[in-house]
Amino acid sequence: MSEKRIIRYDTADTQAGGQKRPFAKAVRAGDYVHISGQVPTVNGEVVTGGIITQTEQVIENIKEVLAMASCGMEDIIKVNCWLDDARDFSSFNAVFEKHFLAHPPARSTVESRLMVDAKVEIDVLAWKPL
Repeated sequence: MSEKRIIRYDTADTQAGGQKRPFAKAVRAGDYVHISGQVPTVNGEVVTGGIITQTEQVIENIKEVLAMASCGMEDIIKVNCWLDDARDFSSFNAVFEKHFLAHPPARSTVESRLMVDAKVEIDVLAWKPL
């Protein structure tokens, strides 16, 4: 049985007023790495553009957080996706497929009202033995 070890990777970006947000970008629990929901932001601002631009940014943000835990896209085993508008599903799926076709994870996708001007949010679970 492997040793249970919890590692928190950086706190999320600061919010208005310079306060750190009360959650980690990622948490490793044993061989699993849980990546917090990523939205299409750069330097704390939502990128302008439609679902394709925003999905590309979310995936770039996921890659950055995965790297903190020495993981890559190939280590992702489960993905949860939220779309602000279900009519964006086809365009979202085209971007998703481009990044995940080589190592397809299990996935759930739902429509949900999102924060600010985000059109998409994605969280992932990666598996990489210590």
